[in-house]
This record gives sequence, structure tokens and C-alpha cells, in this order.
Amino acid sequence: MGSQHELPLDTPILYLKSEEAFAGLTSRERRYAHHLSRASWWGSFIVLCQTSPESPAIFSLLTRLFRSQPIDTLKEVAIGKAGFTEDEFKSLIVYYSGLTYNMGNYLGFGDRKFIPGVIREKLEALIKASKAYLEAPDVIQEYLNQSLGPMYNLEECKRFLGMPTGGVTMYFTPNCTQEDADLAKEYMASKNIEAWNNRLLKYEENDQTVYEIRLASIEQGPADGITIDSDEFQGHKFRVSRGDYSFFLKKMTEELQLAKDYTANDVEVQMLDKYIESFTTGSIQAHKEGSTFWVKNKSPAVETYMGFIEVYRDPVNQRAEFESFVAVVNREQSRKFDTLVAQAEKEFLPLLPWGKDFEEDVFMRPDFSSLDILTFASSGLPIGINIPNYKDVKEEQGFKNVSLTNVMAARTGIKGGPFLSEADHVLLEKHGALGLEIQVGLHELLGHGCGKFLRRKDDGSLNFNPEEIKNPFTGGEALFYEKGENYNSRFTNLASAYEECRAETVALYLGLVDDILDVFGVAAEIREDLKYVSWLDMLYAGLRGLEMFQPSQGKWGQAHSQARYVILRVALEAGQGLVNITETTGKDGLPDLLLTLDKTKIYSVGRQAMGDFLRKLQIYRSMGDSDSGRAMFEKYSEVPSDGPFPFSKWHEIVVRKRRPRMVLAMPNTRIVGDDVELISYPEAIDCVAKSWVDRFSSEDYEALECALSSFVEGWTK
Repeated sequence: MGSQHELPLDTPILYLKSEEAFAGLTSRERRYAHHLSRASWWGSFIVLCQTSPESPAIFSLLTRLFRSQPIDTLKEVAIGKAGFTEDEFKSLIVYYSGLTYNMGNYLGFGDRKFIPGVIREKLEALIKASKAYLEAPDVIQEYLNQSLGPMYNLEECKRFLGMPTGGVTMYFTPNCTQEDADLAKEYMASKNIEAWNNRLLKYEENDQTVYEIRLASIEQGPADGITIDSDEFQGHKFRVSRGDYSFFLKKMTEELQLAKDYTANDVEVQMLDKYIESFTTGSIQAHKEGSTFWVKNKSPAVETYMGFIEVYRDPVNQRAEFESFVAVVNREQSRKFDTLVAQAEKEFLPLLPWGKDFEEDVFMRPDFSSLDILTFASSGLPIGINIPNYKDVKEEQGFKNVSLTNVMAARTGIKGGPFLSEADHVLLEKHGALGLEIQVGLHELLGHGCGKFLRRKDDGSLNFNPEEIKNPFTGGEALFYEKGENYNSRFTNLASAYEECRAETVALYLGLVDDILDVFGVAAEIREDLKYVSWLDMLYAGLRGLEMFQPSQGKWGQAHSQARYVILRVALEAGQGLVNITETTGKDGLPDLLLTLDKTKIYSVGRQAMGDFLRKLQIYRSMGDSDSGRAMFEKYSEVPSDGPFPFSKWHEIVVRKRRPRMVLAMPNTRIVGDDVELISYPEAIDCVAKSWVDRFSSEDYEALECALSSFVEGWTK
């Protein structure tokens, strides 16, 4: 079972280039970016604490190991004194690179646990022969005691993130059940508490079960409008407290205070003040206000957003993982997307298949930036983001879309792969980068940005006319969201995959529109090939994404993969030869698969099927009709064991032939005189490890280790 849970030796470990973008900044902008980057890296340790109980100790142990002596010297010790082979030492570097890139020992994409590719006894022997052990044997022995067993533990319930007892989560204490999660959701709705920055703890106190909702903040103790000392709900005792992750948030806010001296305008100052207030007090409202200032800060030279943002890894899709990025705007690339947005409301959104009743009365024109990432602190890097995720801020203030240009460039540099013909691979390599750019732009800008939520407003009125707008599938009254409800609270564990599927399908559907391709300067002679490649790439991603399905638990481990698999199932259901998957025999004599797409059927069959599906996706979402939406989406999410496309049987083939996802090293920054220097890392197997060795001073790492240990000791209390 180990191999599926080890990072392959050929994992692409790449360096994320941002030198040119950084050089284009003024010294003031570089200083602003520096302090924001420092804040981000401090915040990244929250993700370690949100991933697994053992992640902080593994990080502290291995970071001490790599900091204690040069990697070349450590390699000599490993081979000479601990019996490592060259490949085993390489696998340890790959493991540490994966640990720091994902900020934990579970993959950010797929939620699967990964373990070192060297046996436990050899790793322990290396650590005990290292300079780190020689310098502090008691400390290192304690880390070994805490981390070594859990690091290698592949019991069924430890293999994936998920709700206890079937999986691992830090958003709930291990004694919590799905019923507890549902009860807490109802309680929070009754109190208008949004779950973004909290965890649920369950414990006994004075012979009574207490449910404690703990918020992330620097401050601890009571606060009006934020904490609740004791409350009764449906016969259960609830408490709302704060003070989670206080050390890391304090370090962050210290850097944000310094960044304020280098802002470009008052809006940036107000934005940072609200971030600081939110991280200090635990107030989600303050973060919403900071997000409003962020949306208003149009096209800054240095872009940043930070907080508890994405809910993918909470088993019930309500609590968010910490995320923070700092990036430099790529102005040339951004211009194309500005044109797309300018034409969206009048020309492109009316082409979507649900009509004006379920579209926003006024399209909130998003601010779109193409960015070169300098720092991205979370459990991995996306290629595009649509934020903020607060629905009320999005509807009232608008939103921003960011496309991560240098991340896309790194991804498209990886060639080849299974399950496609040679001719299709040639086309993908030729047009894949441009196809991806258009797909991401449409997905983030129009996909996430379109569509209305029918809801009751704070003043009690509805934001639609119920006499005119009916449920088009039944002819009856249209459903809507009540006050205190939102999309995530209605669609719960399906919310992320369902919304990603909607945005992907919008991009596929609109990607066939020639006027949109004109915006991106697509030459007439490659237009049909580009459309073909965009559809092929999506369906190919659906097949490859099958590796993220967890057969033992019967569930999906990654929202985007589930979304793309659903799209593949819709295309297969459309029939008429649009797409086909056949089982073949590979060159190694083992079962293989071949995916083919009929270019001539994309318009006639594919567009109609995706349009019908998209209409349902949107209208169920608009009305908050999670029962109908769930029934449809779960049907397409099934992994059948028989029929013409036995995906359950093919799961083994997809896992066996999966290709490792890239791991990216990011630069560091340091103040030199009145300016800031970017520290780059030449692309090599150890570039991620070296960047982390350099990231903090010895004093900072010491303080950090204490904070991580303290969190782990008290995380269930």
C-alpha cells in the first residue's frame, strides 16, 4: 500500500520564477512586498496546525535536520552511517519538499497522506547520527517520539483527510461525529456565526458535554459580539471562545504594521488595518470589511490577500484553510482580461443557458489581474482564484479574479502523460498553454462571477419578484435562501465541487464563442484546434482526476477533480460518439486506457449536453435547492463498477499511471540597506529544502518550534 502514499522520485521540483516582475517594482513597492511575504510565511504555519496532529512535529524535526548541516554533508552521513542508498536520500528530500509545499503530510490536492520513501529505522538512524541530534538530543528525541510513529501510520482511518473516525481532520476534535457537525452548523446559523475561522471542540465539563466553537485570534478571553461564555441549544451546551493560532497571527500582524509604512494609497492602509483587526479579535466582519477595501484597490502593483479563505479541506465545507499570497501584477497579460470583462455583461453572459431571471440584475464587474506569484502560503498553488468567497461582499462590492501566470508557465512546461494518442499529445503541447489561459480566465471571471442567488435580504424583503420568477422545472414557487443561510450552509460537503463544476462548465461552454477567442487574439487558422484542445484537456483531467476518488470510503478527496470527472460523465452520457474511453493493453503488458474526443461532435452534441447540465447546475444553486442539486451531482459523481465505462475497475489503472504533481520552491526576500533583495534558488532537487532553511533565523525557528509544540499539546482542550 506504501507506494500510493509515497511521493515519486521523479516528482517535478521546480523554482517559481518572479525575478523579472520583482525587478520592475520600485524600492518602496519591494519593501511593501517583503513585509507582506514575511507575514504570509508566518501565517503558513497555521496550515500545518490545520492539517494533522503530527504535521507540526514532523516539520520541526526535519527542518532542524536540514538546518543543522549542509545537505551534501547530511547525504554523506545518511549513506555512510545510516545505510541509505542515493535514491533513499533523494526520496527524503522529496518528502520534505512535499511536506513544506503542502504545509503538512497530506496532499493539498487530493487529501491523501504521504510518507517517506525510506524505512523508519533508516530515517531514525540518520537523525541520531546527525549534527541536529548531537546539538540537542533531548529535543530531537522528543520530536522523534511525537512524529515517527504517526509519520508512517497508514491505518485505513489515517490515509485520507475526512470526518472522524473514517479520516483525519483538525477542524473537529477526534470524538466529533457528523451529527455533532450538523448540530454545530444549526447553532451557528441561529447565532449568525460564520464558520470560516473556527474549529469545533467537544469535551466533558462537570458531567456535561460541551461544544466549543473556537475562533482564530491573537486576543483571548471574552469579547462582546464575538465570544459566548455559555449557551443552551436544543438541550446541548455551547461555548464560543477565541485565541486559536495566536502566536502565528501576532507575528503576521507585526509584519502587516511594518507594511503599512510602504503602502501605495489609503485604501491599502485601511485594508491592512482591517486584516489586523480581524486577526487580533477574531472578527469575521472585520475581515469582510478588509476584503471590501481589497476589492476597491484596483490593479495595484503589489497584490495581496490573506485570511481563512478556502473551505475544501473541512469535511463539511464550512471552515476555511489559511491562505496568503503576495504577487506582482503582469500588466500586459491583464489587459486581455479587462477586455473580456468589459464585454461580458452585454455580449457574453446573455449567452449562458439560464436566462435573465437567474442572472444578477447588474454584473459586478470584477477586477482581473494576471499575477506573477512571489509568495503563496497555503497547501499548494492554484492557477486561478476568484475571491473573496464571502457571498455578501461579492454581491454588494464585487470581487477580483487572479490568474497566476508564472504558476501556469511552470505547469505547462511538464510534457506528455498517459491515456491519449500521440496526435492528441502533440496538439496539447502546441495549444495547451493558450487553452489553459482562456479556460482559467473564463472560469474565474465569468464562471464564478455569474449567476444570482435568490434570497431574503436583511430588511426581510426578497431580492426577486416571486410572482414572476418560478421554479422552471416544476412551475411552482421558486425556492430561496433565508436570512442566515448561504450557499455553503445549504450545499455543505458538496458546495466546493459543485461550484467548481459550474465554473468549469461555463468556461467550456463559452470557450466555443469566436468573439471571446478574438479577445485573446486567437488566429482564425488555429481556432478549431484550440476549441478541441480545451475540451480534450477538460475531459482528460476528468479521467486523470479519478485517482482522487477514495474507494475505501466511497468519497472524493478533491473538489476540482470531482468537478471534472462529473463533466466527463455528462459528456459520456450525451453519447453519439462525442467522447469514448476504451481499455487497451500498454507497452508493459498491463491494462491501459485510451480517451478519444470527436472534434465534429463538440458543437452538435457536446454544447447541447453541457448547456442542459449547466442550466440545472445554476438554477438549483440560485434557489438553494440542494436536494435536487445533490441528487443530480451525486449521480454523476458515482464511480460505477460495471457498464460500458467501469470507472471503479479503471481506478487502479489511473492510480498506477498517475503522474506526480509539481512541487514549487519560492524565493525569499531580505532587506539590504534601503532596498530589498530577492533570493533565488537554482532549480534542483533540494531547492525547496534550501529555501526553507533560509526562510527564518535560528531565533525565529526556535520560537516557532515552541509555538507549534504548544498548539499540538492543547489542540483538543
